[in-house]
Amino acid sequence: MDYLDLKKLGAIDPIAFQACEPYPFVNPEGLLHQEAHRKLVENLPPLELFTKIQSKRRRYGQKSHDRYTLEYEDGLPLPSPWQEFIDELRGEPYRALLCRLLGIPDLEPRFHWHWATVGESVSPHCDAKRKLGSHVFYLNTEEEWDPTWGGQTLVLDDGGRFSSDSSPAFEDFEEIACAQASGNWSFIFSRRGNSWHGVKEVVCPEGHFRKVFIVVIDKPGLRRRLTRTLSGS
Repeated sequence: MDYLDLKKLGAIDPIAFQACEPYPFVNPEGLLHQEAHRKLVENLPPLELFTKIQSKRRRYGQKSHDRYTLEYEDGLPLPSPWQEFIDELRGEPYRALLCRLLGIPDLEPRFHWHWATVGESVSPHCDAKRKLGSHVFYLNTEEEWDPTWGGQTLVLDDGGRFSSDSSPAFEDFEEIACAQASGNWSFIFSRRGNSWHGVKEVVCPEGHFRKVFIVVIDKPGLRRRLTRTLSGS
């Protein structure tokens, strides 16, 4: 089956996206076909595959991003819908549409899942300079997740006051947008020097998790650049 609704992704206006302030972002609904979203949610990778990250020191003194994390690698024993989805994400149609949207010539995707539970948060930060952006897919259904528990990605504006290698708190920012984060929604943003974002502390009951799958949009590595050069693409 096709997982991505490429027509909807292609309908996002790159000019409007690039014009967003304080940095390019969009929070579209339905970039996965509804049946595909249901299939992925019903066949999530088991928690046993994840690694618990806790109290890990971050650069610049930012608060630890505590969570369960799973990094994709070839051969990972995933439920088949997830491998099919990742194979599709690696395909040229999705890559081309992301390049068009972000205004970049090429990219190299990598993938990971993050599960967060009560008391955990993602402190305000700008992503590493090797990143060109991210595409976050939200995996909580509206039936299982109460929006008052949190989990929404926040777009933050520092008004140009902070260096990306600093550690301001949420209250130091103007909150520009709060992403819809349950149901078949996703969040795409382009990394800039001021692309501050975060997730406030989750207040869900024990046993519940904020679940996201992230396509990290990296600068292409030497191997991919060499492959494209040799192939003439």
